[in-house]
Amino acid sequence: MSTPENAPSSGGYPPAAAPSRPPQRPSSPPQSAGAGGYGAQRPSERPLTAAAAQRATGQRTGQRPGQSGLVRPAPKAKQRRARLIVSKVDTWSVLKMAFLLSVALGIVTVVASIVLWMVLDVTGIFDKINGLLGEVAGSESGTVDLKKIASLGQVASFATIIAVVNVVLLTALSMLTAVLYNISATLVGGIGVTLTDD
Repeated sequence: MSTPENAPSSGGYPPAAAPSRPPQRPSSPPQSAGAGGYGAQRPSERPLTAAAAQRATGQRTGQRPGQSGLVRPAPKAKQRRARLIVSKVDTWSVLKMAFLLSVALGIVTVVASIVLWMVLDVTGIFDKINGLLGEVAGSESGTVDLKKIASLGQVASFATIIAVVNVVLLTALSMLTAVLYNISATLVGGIGVTLTDD
């Protein structure tokens, strides 16, 4: 009487045996010395060749074996251009900018006139001009004192008046220029401007 293990299958062939797993290599080799002694080199510890070392390095860095280790430079971006047309200028913004710039120019004018008068006084230019005018006019007409005619206060006040007039005139002319540009832009289309990101 046959047991279930020895019983033939329906096809007449004995049952196939389960595939056996190959013996796995131990994770850590034994520390025993081989036939060559303590200095003997195991077959699994052969030195790596250049190609194998490159493949191992590529695997560690996440690169393919045929890929070089150099980083490629980023491609240069193309220069973009944008053509714009200034078809209208805001009159109020032009008025504010012109007023501020004219005020700054007026302050510079007053300060420069005062500094120039002080430099002329320190260097003695006024005395030399007074002597020259006395020689030209003669001693009978008396001496001419240029510092009394153009004193520091008079020069500063005159420069202040000129600065205030310049502020008014430059502001009005700038606003008038903006209005005229807007009228001209409605007729001819305005001024074309090309912008780049370079």
